[in-house]
Amino acid sequence: MKKILKGNAFVFGKNIDTDQIYPGRFVEYTNVEDIAKYAMFGADPEFTKKVKASDIIIAGTNFGCGSSREHAAIALKAVGISVIIAESFARIFYRNAINLGLPLIVCPHISQLVSTGEELEVDLTDATVRKKENIIAHIEPMSDYVLSLLNSGGIKPMIKKELEKKTQKDNPWQ
Repeated sequence: MKKILKGNAFVFGKNIDTDQIYPGRFVEYTNVEDIAKYAMFGADPEFTKKVKASDIIIAGTNFGCGSSREHAAIALKAVGISVIIAESFARIFYRNAINLGLPLIVCPHISQLVSTGEELEVDLTDATVRKKENIIAHIEPMSDYVLSLLNSGGIKPMIKKELEKKTQKDNPWQ
């Protein structure tokens, strides 16, 4: 995982629920490419035409509230969102995103400091957000566990690596 993330900001308000992130009427899709087509569709139907890989979502409080729909995090990762910075996250969305390897960062007042289209740099090492080389916010550092999970690409790849290590340790002839 990159330690410095750069991209253009897309700013959303408070209480962006999973139905705005990925509307329930599209849950029949299981292919990631199909899911990606509807990222943020309930909040901005044109979002997927504007977003580029490495872009950043900025939001107010309670981002990802509503249902426990995993499709919401899958869709954002699939369109290439590099990180989501919000004032707070709904608990289940937070776990779904982190488990899928999508970084989420809490930062008070961030939605008031950034406008859509501004280029940002997020440094996970020194826990800062920069705009035009100036630090505009300090972010909550991620725990070592969350960083290791993100570095592995998510919970499934992390568990797979751990099982492979255990298998090699238990059976050195393999």
